[in-house]
Amino acid sequence: MNKSIILSCVLAVALVGTLYSLPKVVVNNKAKEMDSKEASPAAATASEPETPSNTHDGAILSADQQKIVDELRNGFLLADEKNKVNAGIKLSNKFRELQKFDSAAFYAEKVTLISPSIENLMRAGDRYYDAYGFAVDDQKAKNYGAKTREYYQKAIDQNPALLTAKANMAMTYVNTENPMQGILMLREILDTDPTNEVALFNLGILSMRSNQYSKAADRFRQILTNNPSNTKAKFYLGLSLVELGNKEEARKVLSEVKKEEKDPVIQQAIGELEDRLNN
Repeated sequence: MNKSIILSCVLAVALVGTLYSLPKVVVNNKAKEMDSKEASPAAATASEPETPSNTHDGAILSADQQKIVDELRNGFLLADEKNKVNAGIKLSNKFRELQKFDSAAFYAEKVTLISPSIENLMRAGDRYYDAYGFAVDDQKAKNYGAKTREYYQKAIDQNPALLTAKANMAMTYVNTENPMQGILMLREILDTDPTNEVALFNLGILSMRSNQYSKAADRFRQILTNNPSNTKAKFYLGLSLVELGNKEEARKVLSEVKKEEKDPVIQQAIGELEDRLNN
């Protein structure tokens, strides 16, 4: 299978801010094996990433965008204690909108240091999860993954029912020395909520990663039983069916996704898969 198809589609999913934005390392069978010793998470946030060419997301800001960012940053730095949290949230949100995920995480973390509410902790966890998903080197992925776990865990300590946080946190364990911990976390979520879409989706992706396409297809079908409009799950079901050689069903599923999904990268991937089915 052309792994770039999966990677490009995962990237597209994350870019549109879907609930199922997944780290591209999760589905990359060719990812380098990571060191067994966990890196210190502090390295990821010692200072704000400033140079676009040095950031993992590679987003280069226009002059107008840079002006807006500078104004928001100055507003945060100059804000009094009463207004600093809102100023930090606005700055973090703008960086995420501009796909500067590491800077978005940096300021989301700053906000939690001022006000460690569940909402702010979840935001920091989400932003570090974004940064983790777009990190281009192993060390950054390890650091951002550790930060993701740190802030999600703090939120979960206050509210153990935050299953989405648990499901996202689980995915950060996949490329550590203890990947089974993440898989067990996802299974525990399903013990609590058998229809949890994020956990089912993540387990489906992990099954694909290990070439267990039959299991992956079952997970995506479970999602679609309860939510037939989930085009991302339907796309990955179609991809799994292609790998299983179920050409007729794969054509049907991919045809449905082609009509329902507007994302151009996924549309391109469907075209490549249809070419495979016709050869």
